[in-house]
Amino acid sequence: MNEAQIEITIPHLFRCPISLDLLEDPVTLCTGQTYDRSSIEKWLAAGNLTCPVTMQKLHDPSIVPNHTLRHLIDQWLQLGHQFDPGNSATIDYLAALKHSLESPEATLESKFQTLEKIRVLSDEYCSFKKSCFQQLGFLPLLLGLVFQRADPHHLSKNHMEFAELALCCILKLLPFVSLEPLNMIKEESKLETFLLLFEKGTSLVKISLCHLIDSTPASQTEEVCHMLGNCQKVVHEIVLAVSQNCEVSKAAIKAMTALCSLQSNRESLVRAGAIDGIIKYISLSVSGSETRQKNLAPLAMVTMKKLLVLESGKEAVVNHPNGIETLVKMVFRVSNQECSDSAVGILLILCRDFGRAREEAIGTGVLTQLLFLLQSQCGTKTKTKARMLLKLLRSKWTEEPKQV
Repeated sequence: MNEAQIEITIPHLFRCPISLDLLEDPVTLCTGQTYDRSSIEKWLAAGNLTCPVTMQKLHDPSIVPNHTLRHLIDQWLQLGHQFDPGNSATIDYLAALKHSLESPEATLESKFQTLEKIRVLSDEYCSFKKSCFQQLGFLPLLLGLVFQRADPHHLSKNHMEFAELALCCILKLLPFVSLEPLNMIKEESKLETFLLLFEKGTSLVKISLCHLIDSTPASQTEEVCHMLGNCQKVVHEIVLAVSQNCEVSKAAIKAMTALCSLQSNRESLVRAGAIDGIIKYISLSVSGSETRQKNLAPLAMVTMKKLLVLESGKEAVVNHPNGIETLVKMVFRVSNQECSDSAVGILLILCRDFGRAREEAIGTGVLTQLLFLLQSQCGTKTKTKARMLLKLLRSKWTEEPKQV
């Protein structure tokens, strides 16, 4: 393929946004935008600390070789006229969709129609198409649209529907693109909109935001996870979401678990009422009012156990009016041995440190529950914990007799 042919037929995706020439050595910035190495190095050497396309500040100025795009370009050059025309058409079509979202002249209705097309395309399994979504920078664009500054007094139904659909597209893209663009949530204005959507958003918006939080513990976005976990308003909204309908509460528990994965978040989670939210969630599982809730009850209890490394976490459970009683009810769960194991482990921790916990556990029937558990087909480790708890309760009962 000669230079004239290349000039005419270069797909948009294969051009450097700075030089507009064919990418020879494609490298990617932390914003997800790709440039030719020589062009972006000149830009940075000139003292520019922003991304040329998005104009976002570069919190990390390093550049990473884009091997996927390099491979696509090599394939295109080698095949010449045999390169699948459908791929070029795909590139141009996606580039046109991106342009329609970026255009300041586009109406909310036209953007909504564009998002519908993106949603359909992202559902189709095609490695080339997914690579195009990544290289064209759809994730940072969609995140920017969702979390742009909003007026809390004028959030229309149309804007909320737009946010629902945009978040749906974002979640479909997350598995196969870099998570780095999520770092934009650290910006004050973006965080304010994030909170606003959590407070006033529909159930679908809340679920999507929880799923976004669930993806933040990755190494690329650990700072976002830390920031969200230490934002009392964010954690408070997640705790409130636990008490909502089944799908929202399940998403909220996953979000809480994700934030809890960072030890630096745990004190903040306890202060914001995470223990209360977890106990409410487990209580629904115990009551059987939502059978699907049982699917995540073990995850909720594992999260609670992580919070018990803090004295404040232990005190929050013991001081909760239904804390110990709820755990006792989880001790013997025929259909969920994982819950039984976690409940016994948590009670062992609490009863070792708090006389009040021992008294309440005995008063709510833990001894009977433990005996049932020991006669069941539960695992060896669970039975060992159960015997340890029985021994602890009996010895403490002998030392400090209580009136139950």
